[in-house]
Amino acid sequence: MQYETRKGGQMPENTGYAEIAAHYRQQIQDGTLRPGDTMPSLRQVCERFGVAQTTANRAYRMLKMEGLTLPKSGVGTVVAGAISNNIAARVHLYEATGKALGGGETSRILEVGTTGADELVAPRLDVSPGTPVHVRRRLVSRSGVPVHLSSSYYPAYVIAVTPELTEPVSTGGSRELAAERLGVAQERVLEEVTSRLATESEKAALGLTAGDVVVTQVVRTVTLADGRVVEVAVKVAGGSTILRWSTSLNSRAEG
Repeated sequence: MQYETRKGGQMPENTGYAEIAAHYRQQIQDGTLRPGDTMPSLRQVCERFGVAQTTANRAYRMLKMEGLTLPKSGVGTVVAGAISNNIAARVHLYEATGKALGGGETSRILEVGTTGADELVAPRLDVSPGTPVHVRRRLVSRSGVPVHLSSSYYPAYVIAVTPELTEPVSTGGSRELAAERLGVAQERVLEEVTSRLATESEKAALGLTAGDVVVTQVVRTVTLADGRVVEVAVKVAGGSTILRWSTSLNSRAEG
């Protein structure tokens, strides 16, 4: 598609790199800029927003770190393909829109309840195996196509301040809501990636039909600024998964 230099309205005076990144992030999330589209050149960004090239370059570097864009030889910067957004991109999206899902994305709750922490989850929540923890399992789709299965595990102190997480409805940003109620910002995320064979239930949910299907599993442990774990999430995605993520979840630390 052709990029329209005035689409999306005027930016405020003294625009910084974060505002420029937010502008293009929103256009990518709402589908104005689609996977494969060529982003404006740095020169065009400088001319449009009246900023120095260092500012434009910093904005583009932020989008690249969030996995939203990619460099393409002979072309420039292009919008990345349809993948499940990384956690940092979702944190930024929630800050900007109040929702952790992008344009065309839906989240369907499959299960909520209490379960005993298994050997994968227990050490990451710093509890003994078998300790009751709350779990929310959901299927995220983009434009009606399943993207990933995600199971989020929460300790008791998170559920105490966020009882909505015990209901089978989408909160628009469960982890963000919990952090807000606890009054402590999300600080860091540890992401551990492995590949394994899909279970039958995972294959059914993701629409995978082959006999033996390899899926990518990402275990995310999110900590708050005070060191407490707010969520351990186990995400499973089919197909070839490109992994890109930034580590800091505190936007103020990027200044």
